[in-house]
Parts: sequence; C-alpha cells; structure tokens
Amino acid sequence: MKKKTALLVTLAMSGAAYAQSSVTLYGAVDAGIGRINTGAPNGNDTRGTGLVSSSLMNNVGSHIGLRGIEDIGGGNKIGFTLETGIDLNEGNSIGAGAGMWGRSARMWAESGWGTLQLGRSLNASFWGLANWELTGAAVYSVVGSTYNWVGNGPRTSGLITYKTPNLNGFSGDLGYTFAADNVINNEARSKWDIHVKYVGGPVVVAFSANRVQDAKTSYALGGRYSIGNFTLAASLQDAAKEQARRRGATLGGKYAAGLVSVVLDVTRDVKNEWGSQKYTNVLLEGKYALSKRSFLYAAYLRMDGLNNYSVGMRHNF
Repeated sequence: MKKKTALLVTLAMSGAAYAQSSVTLYGAVDAGIGRINTGAPNGNDTRGTGLVSSSLMNNVGSHIGLRGIEDIGGGNKIGFTLETGIDLNEGNSIGAGAGMWGRSARMWAESGWGTLQLGRSLNASFWGLANWELTGAAVYSVVGSTYNWVGNGPRTSGLITYKTPNLNGFSGDLGYTFAADNVINNEARSKWDIHVKYVGGPVVVAFSANRVQDAKTSYALGGRYSIGNFTLAASLQDAAKEQARRRGATLGGKYAAGLVSVVLDVTRDVKNEWGSQKYTNVLLEGKYALSKRSFLYAAYLRMDGLNNYSVGMRHNF
C-alpha cells in the first residue's frame, strides 16, 4: 500500500512538472501594396508599385516562431525562441541573419536576479529605443530607419545578454559578443551593447549605447510622455558606422482614440557622414484596429530625400 501511495505521489508530481512546460507557435503576417524608392538612377524603384512583404514599408516583417518555457521551480524558468522570417510575395523563408532562424535563435534562464540569454536576438540598444518610439518599433520607423537602430542594426549573432529585474521603475540590458562570434569584413571584432530605462506612469526614458571594436560608439537618449489620448516623444541620436557618424534629433506625436491612431514623427540631422548631406526625414502613419490581433495601416516615409508609401494589413497569432 505504501509503495502504491508513493508511486501515485511521484506520478502526480511529474504530471505537475509536465504541466509547467509549454511550447507555443506564434508569429505575424503582414502584407500590403506600396512603393519603395531605392534611389535608382531614374529616381524610382525598379519594380514600381506592387505587393510589399517583409520590406522597409511593412509594419512588421512576417515571421513564424516557436517559444518554449519550462518552470523549474522556485520562481526559476528556462526557455528558448526560434524565429524565421517569411516573404509573403513568393512564400520564401528569409532570415535576418545567415540562416533560417535569423530573426531569433536563443535560449535563456530567468530567476529573481534577472535573465541570462544566449544566442542571436534583438540588441539591448534596440529595446531601449523601442520603449519610447511611437510606432512600436515598426520596420518603417523613421527613427530606426534614419539612425539604423542606434547605429548597428536591430540584431546581433552570438549575443550574451543579461537583463536586470525591475527596481522601482528602473531596468536595463547588458549585451556582449565575443570577437570570434562577430566577423565584420573578414575581421573578428567584439561588441558591447546596453540600455537603461525608467518607466513611471506616463513617463518613459531610455538610454542606449553600443560599440563595435575599433569603431566609434553609438548613443541614443529618448523618451515619451503620455497625457490623455496624446503621446509626445523626442530623442537625441548619435549613430556610428565604423568611424563615420550620423547625429541628429527626433520629435514626434501620436494621437490614439478608440480603434484609430495617427503618428507624425520627424528626424533632423545636424551631422551626416553616412551620406552627401543632412536630411529632414518624416513618417506619417495611420492605423485602424480590426480586432485585438489585426489592424490596417497606411504609412508614408520620406527617407533621405526619397518617397516611400504603403497600405497594408497585419495579423498576429
């Protein structure tokens, strides 16, 4: 009888442990009609107006992913994320990196002390910018597009990241990539990446920075303030590509009421060593929610003197 009782207890405990593990299929599909001006010699995109998917003028790059989480007890968890991009135009899988799971290929361990993450993922500095940027870090974000998401793009391979717990509204991420895992122009070069943010009521402020070995450091300091249906966001940007800098300021506003939201965001260069001149870039975005998971959008992006536009639909699952 005692053996049977012990067996039942063991089975119950293993069942409880199993119930605390899960794997979720998730993703987003986004497609529309638009035009992307590539700056070709004739001043127009070579393919003209057409279907846009996983492009500059989509709200998000279409993707599908697997997310696993296991609760190992005591408030500790272990998990993973694998995510690949999709081109809805031809049905191709497109990685943001070198392989199929180029959008994300990482595992992580979480406790009350914070979260340790290993693998390809979004940079710490990207999350700093995304906390206050008005479009929710849309692909066509004028801030992200102009200053290349704090200088070095949104993602890094071989990334080791530590995320702090929330301490009275303050939190942050610290990331590092060893030189052997970050080869640029056939050179192995290490990289560090950080952001620190404060979230308190209607106020969000975040500082981001990153630096590739032997290159200059990129910075961004931005924030937003919400009152009623209005949100105002502004930032200072100093982005570096190797030794060349692009420096400027951004200012934008968002109005959201019911199912509708409108964003107007502007960037202005005070220094631009990436191009031939300083630019004022503009984004105008409108969104209409169809449900909690789906919305329509229209966007116009004036980027470095070139006009881009799209009308599309996004669905999350």
